Amino acid sequence: MDRRRTLFWIRLCIVVMMLGLIVSGVTAFPLREELGLASGILRDSPVAAWFPDAVAWVERVSQALVDVGDRYPFMSYGTDWLAFAHLVIAVVFIGPLIDPVRNVWVIQFGVIACAGIIPLALIAGGIRGIPLGWQLIDMSFGVIGVIPMVIAWRLTRRLERATE
Repeated sequence: MDRRRTLFWIRLCIVVMMLGLIVSGVTAFPLREELGLASGILRDSPVAAWFPDAVAWVERVSQALVDVGDRYPFMSYGTDWLAFAHLVIAVVFIGPLIDPVRNVWVIQFGVIACAGIIPLALIAGGIRGIPLGWQLIDMSFGVIGVIPMVIAWRLTRRLERATE
């Protein structure tokens, strides 16, 4: 694989990760509204018959967000910071987008962060009473996210060896 093609694939993998971070960040701001909409759609769809426990969980979370939002609106500030953190982390990936060899540490950080999602979901999810199915959904973000990061890391190492 020539240098230009390798750079293209590295950058594509990084852009995929950045888009995932941006989407997850932006969608964390209107969480209450999104869960209300999702709850209504799920409740009125065939999914309610197929996965009643999942639909009930989404409904419970939606109701909790409404209750907390009405009584303690400042609590949403925490998800605002979560959203902001996702956007800031996406910006960090600009470095390896420009020069992956020099900024390979950011790609390595991405791999570590994806791996860290699994114990966080299991430990914090268990402590917070999150259903296992939902924890598995949360863990899937790390499992899916690590794929473009590992590809980018391997291709960056290949690019580095080719330029030595």
